[in-house]
Amino acid sequence: MKKTSSIDDATKPDRRTVERNRRIHMKGLCFKLASLIPDLHYFKPSRDMVSQQDKLDYATRYITQLRERIEKLKRRKERAVAVSLGNSSNMGIGSSLPIVDLRDLGSSIEVILISGLQKNFMYEVTCILQEEGGEVVSSSFHTVGDKIFHTIHAQAKISRIGVETSRVRQRLQELKH
Repeated sequence: MKKTSSIDDATKPDRRTVERNRRIHMKGLCFKLASLIPDLHYFKPSRDMVSQQDKLDYATRYITQLRERIEKLKRRKERAVAVSLGNSSNMGIGSSLPIVDLRDLGSSIEVILISGLQKNFMYEVTCILQEEGGEVVSSSFHTVGDKIFHTIHAQAKISRIGVETSRVRQRLQELKH
C-alpha cells in the first residue's frame, strides 16, 4: 500500500466539504433562477411549499413558452418585412404614401409615419406637433426597401392645456393630399 503524504491531505478538501460546497452552489443557482422567472417569487415558504423540482419544471415550461413566442414574433416580423418590400400594393401601402397613424397615450401621443424615399414629411409632422402644443420627446426611423418608417413620441408642452389630438390628426391627414 502506498501512503500519501500529509501535504496532499491538508490541501485537498474531503468529500463532505466538496459535496456541501456543491449543494450550496446549486441552491444559489436555483434561487437565482427562481428569482428570474415570473410568478415563482410569489410563493412564500411558510404558506405554499413548492419543491425544487416544481420550480425547475415551471422554469423549463416558461423558457419553452418564451422560445415559442420568440419564434412567433420572428415569423411575424418576416411577414411584415415581406409585405412592406414586395406585396405592399396588395395591402394598400405602396400607392397611398404617406401613411399617418396617431395614437393618444394619455399625457403623450405617438405618431407613426410611413413615407417613401422621395418625400420626407418628418419636418412637417414635427412643425404640426409643435404648433398644436406638443413637444417632440423622441423620434426614430427605419428604412425598409423604398419606405421610411418614422415613430415620433410627443408630449404636451403645458400639461394643463394638453395637445388637441383631433386637430393634430386632421392636420396630419391634410399632409397626405
